[in-house]
Amino acid sequence: MSEIAFSKYQASGNDFILIEDLEAAIHLSADDVRALCDRWFGVGADGVIRVRRDDHADVGMDLVNADGTPAELSGNGLRCVGAFAHARKMVDADVFEVRTLAGVRSVSVERTDGAIVGATVGMGKPNFTKAAIPMIGAAWETFLDQPFDLGGGLTVPAGAVSMGNPHLVLFVPDELERYHVEHLGPALEHHDWFPERTNVEFVRVSDDGDVDVRVWERGVGETLACGTGACAVAVVANEIGRVPADVTVRFPGGPLRIERRADGEVLLGGPVSHVFDGVVDPEALA
Repeated sequence: MSEIAFSKYQASGNDFILIEDLEAAIHLSADDVRALCDRWFGVGADGVIRVRRDDHADVGMDLVNADGTPAELSGNGLRCVGAFAHARKMVDADVFEVRTLAGVRSVSVERTDGAIVGATVGMGKPNFTKAAIPMIGAAWETFLDQPFDLGGGLTVPAGAVSMGNPHLVLFVPDELERYHVEHLGPALEHHDWFPERTNVEFVRVSDDGDVDVRVWERGVGETLACGTGACAVAVVANEIGRVPADVTVRFPGGPLRIERRADGEVLLGGPVSHVFDGVVDPEALA
């Protein structure tokens, strides 16, 4: 494989390797992606995103997680695509559409003195049915504000939702630092209830009405932030009456703003920045 030009972007600490591949001609194996995302021997990232032409949207994106598995959607990845597509002059308008495996999503970039400093994306509508998540159980059932056994005698309220990908949201009573996410995350990601695995959010609602979160991303591990995870936390917490429809979700990588509109659409907004550009031969990293 020849060398590949890429750009690295980050959104609230969620970082991605973005590759312009208009004709979808570049073929990266799972091993290639794992090598690229390796934080010691590769470029280092939570995932690789190919940005390409699309017949039904302004651009299309294909996301592969750091472990080499494809993902339906990343809200922060989508926000990075917004900035990248502008930098590469793939789009002109400040509001445009991107096709993902979860469907077409709207992206609106935010500028300061002409420079793109943030992006807001329309994340679609949440689906709480077990069939959509997917989650074991009757297709029409939901799992909201239900007890979930974390082991060690600790049972916490929980909910599950699809934001285009599956999420298990756990409302914990103590400071998030007390929870061994690196140990709990892998087991919960592969929990028997979730046949396609799941993302997992550990959530504490603060006194100011906003929420603090640590997230274990399916196929990645613990990350500094997660866009779809922020949306999942906000809509589950709002659905069961714990937070208002407009809420700030705080991650170790920074805050994200979530708005659940009256029509059901969920908006995700926050900062995004270009980190660096480079050229790499994935085979040389393997």
